Amino acid sequence: MQKNGDANKKESPPNVTPVRPVQRAQQEQSEKPLDPEQLILNSPQLADQIKSTVNDLKIRQEDRSWAADLVNDFRENLLKFLRSSTDQPIFQSADFLNTGSYFEKVKISSPNEFDMMLTLQVSTRLNLTPLDDGLFYRIDLTRPTRTPIQAFLMEDELTLSSSRILGEMYRLVRKFLKTYKVPNDCYHWEVNKKKPYSPAVTLSLCKPENGSDELISVDVVPALEVQSWPNAVRGGPNVENWLGKKARQEIRSLPCYFVPKRRKLARNLSEEAKSDAKESWRISFSHIEKRFMAAHGNKKTCCESKSTKCCRKQCLMLLKLLIERLKHCFPKELDALCSYHGKTAFFHTLSARYSDSQWAKKDLPICFIHLVDAFEDHAHRGVLPHFFVPQCNLFSPDAFPRKALTFLVDVLKEQKKEGLPLLKPPAPAPAPPLKPETVSAETFAELAAENSFSPSWFPSVDSSFITKIIPVLMLVFLAVLFHVALKGNQDRH
Repeated sequence: MQKNGDANKKESPPNVTPVRPVQRAQQEQSEKPLDPEQLILNSPQLADQIKSTVNDLKIRQEDRSWAADLVNDFRENLLKFLRSSTDQPIFQSADFLNTGSYFEKVKISSPNEFDMMLTLQVSTRLNLTPLDDGLFYRIDLTRPTRTPIQAFLMEDELTLSSSRILGEMYRLVRKFLKTYKVPNDCYHWEVNKKKPYSPAVTLSLCKPENGSDELISVDVVPALEVQSWPNAVRGGPNVENWLGKKARQEIRSLPCYFVPKRRKLARNLSEEAKSDAKESWRISFSHIEKRFMAAHGNKKTCCESKSTKCCRKQCLMLLKLLIERLKHCFPKELDALCSYHGKTAFFHTLSARYSDSQWAKKDLPICFIHLVDAFEDHAHRGVLPHFFVPQCNLFSPDAFPRKALTFLVDVLKEQKKEGLPLLKPPAPAPAPPLKPETVSAETFAELAAENSFSPSWFPSVDSSFITKIIPVLMLVFLAVLFHVALKGNQDRH
């Protein structure tokens, strides 16, 4: 399966020279970087570049509508299929929860990736046993049950199997696609190969004549809805200064979700720990993250009118672009880096810089540099707490190698020093040579008579025809020479 058709191919970022250890050794330790305000003041071109780049990230309305129509039709028909299916009753009460960057309105470049949570209700009480600092869990029933969830229990009849839930989701989606027809007959959905640590059933919208190029990707993630938050996250995220105490209380009253994501195994684990890791569930707060992006202001009036517009979302979009292009340039060195690292640093920055006046739209360049500085600081300290699970460090050595963190810090410093070259639009490709008009052999004689072999049309003659006509012309030329020589001999006699 090829990712993205020609219409959705991403432009390659400008070439960037990797940061070398020798270069780092030559940097003066006492050099203090400019603060964002001074940096932008000294470089008006950088400010203009940041504003221009964020405008280019906007998705065209026609592209948004086309993709949304196809995805919405798929979602609605899949939900009807699941609710009417008698295969697994637990899926009959399922509902969709739209999550991810598209629905948060921070998707960049093109609407080609969609995330959907398929929420599943569990009527029995559950025990949530943390397998780490509060991100991964083993889920057990408090007692045996005869409810529909029974089909997904392990041999002990208490532990809920994440692999069985995800496997059943795959089976049901494949069964659904056998009868589902895309509104546009030119396209069809395909189920992608299962990835070892992914909690999603990933589908691709393809156009057969394009050689199965992927036009749209959809992740369908089954998720258990749990009303009571685990102890590790019961305090809720630190948003009191940013969104207020009331908002924090409302957030804590919402359910949390658990998705069937397998935990990566660390070394020297016991057999029991390995077994738990294979059937682990990861806690998810995607629905609350979406809420943050919708109601992101310190005051309710933020972004309600042009005069109260802020630049928070634009800053996140720019950081996502920077991370995307860093990974494109340094795929090996920054393999552990992903957009969620940037999103987490963004939430922490919103909590620290919570006033709406600190995110005025006119100050976009300065605000973005503040965000990049904060991201660099997290990497420099090797500390990036999960926004909802603060005991979990996303930059811990097990999750993000120290060598990669050092490289990330250096390349971010270099980017700022050089004026963020990765955010510059790619250099335009050289104009392709004009395609010569093909001239058939049948019209060659007519063109020759009309134009007397004028240079204005001769270069447009098909090269293959010229190759064929040259030997013929040579034979004619030799025949004329032979005829002239023969006539000369006759005149002498």
